[in-house]
Order: sequence, then C-alpha cells, then structure tokens
Amino acid sequence: MSRVTLPGMSENVGGATTGAQESDLPSGGRRRLRRTHDWAQSRAKAVGAIASVARWIGTLIALVLTVHVVLTVGGANPDNGITRFVADWSQPLALGFADLFTPEDPQLAVLVNFGIAAIFWLVLTSIVVRIIRAFG
Repeated sequence: MSRVTLPGMSENVGGATTGAQESDLPSGGRRRLRRTHDWAQSRAKAVGAIASVARWIGTLIALVLTVHVVLTVGGANPDNGITRFVADWSQPLALGFADLFTPEDPQLAVLVNFGIAAIFWLVLTSIVVRIIRAFG
C-alpha cells in the first residue's frame, strides 16, 4: 500500500506521528499551520537596537568633542560658522570637564579638558551598552 505525502508534511515513521496525516486534513486538503511568535528573539532584537542607539549617541558626542579639539588646536577661524557650531555644541557636552584644568595655553586647556570629556563619554557609553545587553 503506497502512502501519499503532501508537500511540507511529514509521514508516520515507526508509529510516531511527526506531522499531519491524510485523515487529519480538513476537506480542502490543506492544513493551516499556526505560527508562534518567538518573544525571546524579539526581545533580543529590541535590546540590540537600543544598545546600538546608545552606542551611536555616545560615539557622536565624543566625535563632537574631538572635532572641537581638532579645530581649536589646529587654529581654525573662531568666527567661522562650523567652528562656532561645534564649539557651541561641545560646551554642554563637556559636562564639568570644560574647565577642569587651567593651563596657561588656551589650546592646551581645550586639548586636555575636552579630550578627557571625549574619553569619558566613550567609557560611559561602553558601560551603558554592557548594562543594556546584560539586562536584555
């Protein structure tokens, strides 16, 4: 006796049913398969996305601070729009580091203070991303 196996369905092997049998199918000849949602996979994707956003934000802040250092040490025109824009954004992002050290040379002060602020943001971002992934 030959048994017909429908595409995508398993056949009865060794007495154990591993899929739908012909007699189990509705009258239309096809069985509707229910898909289950993998919540763990969705949570992992969401946590990964949140961690990526946190990493990008921290990196962007460190980049703004670094660009400010490069423009200042490189002697960029302080009246230029780009230089003013970067300087205006870097002041609040430097938190309390903007005037941490007060050497005689103003370029050295920017290099040290804003450089430390950039490193701080990179380290903080790394810690935050690890915490996010640990809870995810």
